[in-house]
Amino acid sequence: MAAADLGTAEWERSKITNQDLNLLKKLGITTKPKAVCFPSEESYPAPPMGYRVSFVDHLIRGLSTPIHPFLRGLLFVYGLQLHHLTPNSILHISIFITLCEAFLGVSPNWALWKRIFFCRRNGSPNVAYNIGGVVISIRSTADYFDVKLPDSVQGWRKRWLYIREENDGCLEDNIPPFDGAEKILRRRSWDAEATEEERTSTEALMTRIHELQNTRGKELSGIQIIVYFLKSRVQPLQARKFPLWKYTGNEDVDRLSVDLEVKDLERLVRKITSLSKKDSIPSSCRVKPYSATHALPKPVIKDLLRIGAQFVGYREYANKTEEKLAEANDRANTLAQQLEQSEKARKKAELDAVDARAEADKAKADAAGVEDLRKRLHTAETSLSDHIAARSAREEAIRKRLTTQSRRFVARTAQEFQLDEPANDPLLDALSFLEVHGSEAREGIDQAKAGLSRLFPYFFPKKEEPATFLDLAKCFNPSEDLGLRVRHENMKIAVENTVALVADSQQSIDWSKVGTLIR
Repeated sequence: MAAADLGTAEWERSKITNQDLNLLKKLGITTKPKAVCFPSEESYPAPPMGYRVSFVDHLIRGLSTPIHPFLRGLLFVYGLQLHHLTPNSILHISIFITLCEAFLGVSPNWALWKRIFFCRRNGSPNVAYNIGGVVISIRSTADYFDVKLPDSVQGWRKRWLYIREENDGCLEDNIPPFDGAEKILRRRSWDAEATEEERTSTEALMTRIHELQNTRGKELSGIQIIVYFLKSRVQPLQARKFPLWKYTGNEDVDRLSVDLEVKDLERLVRKITSLSKKDSIPSSCRVKPYSATHALPKPVIKDLLRIGAQFVGYREYANKTEEKLAEANDRANTLAQQLEQSEKARKKAELDAVDARAEADKAKADAAGVEDLRKRLHTAETSLSDHIAARSAREEAIRKRLTTQSRRFVARTAQEFQLDEPANDPLLDALSFLEVHGSEAREGIDQAKAGLSRLFPYFFPKKEEPATFLDLAKCFNPSEDLGLRVRHENMKIAVENTVALVADSQQSIDWSKVGTLIR
């Protein structure tokens, strides 16, 4: 089963750190105004006009705009965009260009490149990457430098940004426009080997590479080449005014920044290679690179060798024009299919537009009900206001009644009170006053009931005491004079007692006189 192509789903929001920003600043990549533009919140690249998508890990490995003609041609021949290449692939190209210009004394040679490198798809049996979906590898048969690259660069896909496009005087784009949805299609050019004629023309260059690696005491390594281009502060993958064999040192016009401090240089070398802290970093190359102060030997012969080698490489591609046209036709067919799909999408969009208009009409109808809803809301607000006014009037009436009752208590008890902690609410304060008077009245009733209960047997010896206080109080407040009634009762008892005493004494009494005396 074919591996699933992640496509646009592979992209996510850029996560560039302050450490990344400081490193780009030290390398001079962000010094030029508007050279770099950082994404904001987007999770899928949307480069502004005049910008292309790149990565922090590409820039620190030698990439800058405008890009070198060799890199531009490589992307065209392989049918790739910049984001298709892994950081290790970018570093391979930087090392190769530095090797050609500074140590071989020739422009980057396509025939030599094919003898050393090939492309392969990056991914797993189940997943095919789009970001970093192509890896540039060294051929097993090539006698080339051991560069000591890491197996992978962690998190590099999340550190993307925008770099300003510069056409370097070309009429067409210097960098292919970004298309994150474009699928990576394998081409025959990925692993095309050098022809016999190309091998012959580049044999002298391969021999020189072998000498650079194996001359005792002057061995050149891949790490030394990396250290050289990082120390020179020239980006190998940038289209420069002069090749590295004309490098003039600190005053060179192609330098991006001042020299890096030793600790920063060593940290950067370890960052982009597999060297650990225990491994030493060479401070210089054992082989003196070509420069303005170390000129090329026999420059005419070198130029002829360069021109001849490049001619062979370009002639091969001229012979393969028909093959490329066939590939172009295939691509045209693919575009036709995409156009057909776009037409279907357009029709679907029109149907969606019809649905959207229907929803808009429905929204208008709903809006008509909004006015009715507003009127109902106004009515509800008016009703609520009336209800609040009625409740306020009711509370005021209750307050007045409570206040009246309190005044009546004051009139009856001849006692007036003040609240210790008023609530500053007229209704609650009136209720509090009534509670105080009520408490006073209850205590008075309890005391009165206790006193009347004690007097009741004396005044009404033949009656049963009433159960309620009101009935008990009524007994002591009849329509007749209760005091006079009590005196009559007492006199009656006295007379009866007197009669009884007289009877016991057997005396004769003139009762008419007694009656007179009594009256």
